[in-house]
Amino acid sequence: MAPHAFGAATLLDTKDPMGLRATAPLLDAWIRDMESDRSPFQIPGHKGRTDLTGPVVDGDIPVLPGNHPHRISPSLILEAERLAAELWGADLCRFGVNGSSGSNHAAVMAVAGSGDKVIVSRTLHKSVLVGMVYAGVVPVWVRPEINAATGLPEYLPSSRLAETLAAHPDAKAVLIGEPSYVGTMSNIPRLAKVAHDAGVPLVVDAAWAAHYGFHPELPNHPLAEGADIVVTSAHKTLPSYSQASFVLVRKGLVDLKRFNKAFDSTQTTSMSGRILASIDAARALLQKHGHELIDPVIDATEKGRASLRAAGIDVIDGEYIDPLKLVILMPSCGSDGNKVEADLLAANIDVEMANRDLIIPMITFADTPDRIDDLIERIIASVNAHRGEPRQVSVAAAFSIVPEVVVSPRDAFFSQHEVVAAHSAVGRVCAEMICPYPPGVPVLSPGERITQQALDALFAARDSGVRIAFASDPTLETFVVLPE
Repeated sequence: MAPHAFGAATLLDTKDPMGLRATAPLLDAWIRDMESDRSPFQIPGHKGRTDLTGPVVDGDIPVLPGNHPHRISPSLILEAERLAAELWGADLCRFGVNGSSGSNHAAVMAVAGSGDKVIVSRTLHKSVLVGMVYAGVVPVWVRPEINAATGLPEYLPSSRLAETLAAHPDAKAVLIGEPSYVGTMSNIPRLAKVAHDAGVPLVVDAAWAAHYGFHPELPNHPLAEGADIVVTSAHKTLPSYSQASFVLVRKGLVDLKRFNKAFDSTQTTSMSGRILASIDAARALLQKHGHELIDPVIDATEKGRASLRAAGIDVIDGEYIDPLKLVILMPSCGSDGNKVEADLLAANIDVEMANRDLIIPMITFADTPDRIDDLIERIIASVNAHRGEPRQVSVAAAFSIVPEVVVSPRDAFFSQHEVVAAHSAVGRVCAEMICPYPPGVPVLSPGERITQQALDALFAARDSGVRIAFASDPTLETFVVLPE
């Protein structure tokens, strides 16, 4: 019998090109399993056969029951998580296969329960709101500073957080998203001090910051700056499989047993060994080669920013911006990001986000300087082809609305509801989540009052080509509301 069908020669040819296997126990186990000759009588049902549905199942190895020391098993996962906790200076690390969304659900449930208040930054991803539905908590929203020149969030002032905590001394936690979707950063040490002075933990959704702390030009990782729980997407900025995430936790203000219970409740019991191994491999890669991989990409991204500025195209830049985040602004050159994206797609280039006013190509250390240079040249050529009259910057819908919480997200989510026309929705209480996507930051959440300002912002986003996500009617002709 040939090596079992979980493996394909194309996957095994390179095995361990960066020399990680010796320090990545889950990666080592995955490679060993791929090379082994066995007949599985367990899930997954494909049994490793690539002749049935093709190579889509190749390498899909499950976590085995029992504590096999040389296979992907619970004991080996614990060892890999211990190594990650040690690297980031955490008291606990958990690997997740439901993305940062599942990890955010767990983080909320770990720090607050039914009826509790939590202070929440209005830059957070919709998954945090879903976690609040699960936990039954009541959000007290705080809004970041908005840069008038870009229409995008900059930072959450620590003074604003202190005022909010003073007004709500019964709050159980502070939840923030750092960095923001557009790479802007708050002063986490100051926010952590404010939260800790109030006796509550600081929870950071750092989905875009897994690479932080591994190069002197990058910000420190949020855990090193005082956060108590840090949720990170390994698949966003690290070379891990989609859905890969991990959470770092510091004991003291967080009950580790409660966190573990909450985390386990958000994860499938049939975890993908391949996803877990990819997290372990990414951790080992950062530890061994992080600086040398990140360094040339930072330089190439900075060169790209300079080329864009020289071509009369604005970019977000500054001391408190992720050096690997490239956010390109269209208003001053009168171009349309949707048209630029169409040109890029015609060249088989996908970007993370594009709308009329923004283009965000996602850059990681898996890119090369040559690829980045080519991308910048193509963007400049496309923008020049679509130049027009400069237009006024408008604040993105997700960041322009002052939310008014009427009932808790959980109560609204599970309430009876009715559907009304948009012109009849003003003043009613929203029973659904409505997010321009990306970035997935809610404009309206369950339990919030629908204002004319919110409707106008949503209509403007829709009309400029932004996808309206999670709404029952993405055309925004109707809204789901609570009964009067």
